Amino acid sequence: MQLITGLLLCFCLAFTAGFGVYRLWDKVEQVTCPKPLGVFWEAWDWLEQYFYGPIPSPRERTYGAIHEALALLNDPYTLLVEPQSRELERDEMRGSFGGIGVTLRRDAEGRMVLAPYPDSPAEHAGVCAGDILLAVDTKAVTDEVTTDDVRAWLHGEVGTPVTLTISRPPTPSLDLTITREEIQVPSVTWHVLDRAPGIGYIHVQSFTERTEDEILKALRELRQAETAGLILDLRDNYGGLIEPAVATASQFLRDGVVLYELSHDAEECVFRVRGGGISTGIPLVVLVNGGTASAAEIIAGALQDHGRAPLIGGPTFGKGAVQLIYELSDGSSLHVTSAVWLTPNRHQIQGQGLTPDVYVARGDGPQDEQLDRAIVYLQSRRRDSSD
Repeated sequence: MQLITGLLLCFCLAFTAGFGVYRLWDKVEQVTCPKPLGVFWEAWDWLEQYFYGPIPSPRERTYGAIHEALALLNDPYTLLVEPQSRELERDEMRGSFGGIGVTLRRDAEGRMVLAPYPDSPAEHAGVCAGDILLAVDTKAVTDEVTTDDVRAWLHGEVGTPVTLTISRPPTPSLDLTITREEIQVPSVTWHVLDRAPGIGYIHVQSFTERTEDEILKALRELRQAETAGLILDLRDNYGGLIEPAVATASQFLRDGVVLYELSHDAEECVFRVRGGGISTGIPLVVLVNGGTASAAEIIAGALQDHGRAPLIGGPTFGKGAVQLIYELSDGSSLHVTSAVWLTPNRHQIQGQGLTPDVYVARGDGPQDEQLDRAIVYLQSRRRDSSD
């Protein structure tokens, strides 16, 4: 009830968009909003009349009120995601979007640098790695413009054009008009290791709607390559959707529990192994680090608790809280922490993370010591089984 009351307060605050709206809601507030909001209306009345300087826009006031009210909950995962960021988030979870296929980064001088995906609309239109982005559809890419702002400008309906103004020395500026296509962003990549031909390597970047199919394809292809061991790399995997994570864990486990979900009202939900996994017997190692979080920690914890695979690397992030996502009418969304996850042995991930079975620091150089240790582990398993 306290959470509902708090959220009601947030949305009452959100309608302080302007003086006229303020007056209208002043009457409704007496019936539907808590009495302390009267002070809020009074404060904004004085600000409207006497503040020297620009007043935030109605949208800024709405979002500002909600952000500040949610901060009172002291939970970094209960938050408002504004429309632009929410649309980008949806694209990430789908694993596909209408766009041109480029990566974006700021260089040391603060410039927005482009690099096209191979065989992408951007590459076909002539975008080259290292091009400096100056504008998108005449909107200038200034220091105040964020990477997410530019990503949102580049995303759009398939078949629509977007014009990039780029700098490519010695050419000061160049306009390229590119037609958006559906851009597929794989969540899983895999290959047989060149330096260890009997070992398959699978890297899961995040858990999206594509992951379940991709992990199954990866395992089938690596089995056809007659690999004798697998490395599942969950490093720097921030998580994502829980169902693809359960499906992934189920490919390596014969039966049992993948995780427990304990809600705020103490109700427990059990997620069990789905059965029919195609890699339940092959030797397996999981790579983890401080960037392994959320759904990725669920998989790592399940495989560790079942004794299916050792964790090699560093301690994980410790994000084991569940967020329900409520879509709001303006395209934004409210993420509400509603439960926590427990591993099969009922280890709480939230705030604690997972401890690797074999701790290996990840060096700053080109050598990947954690991957090297995983290879050594699997090769020693193979020698032991052949003795």
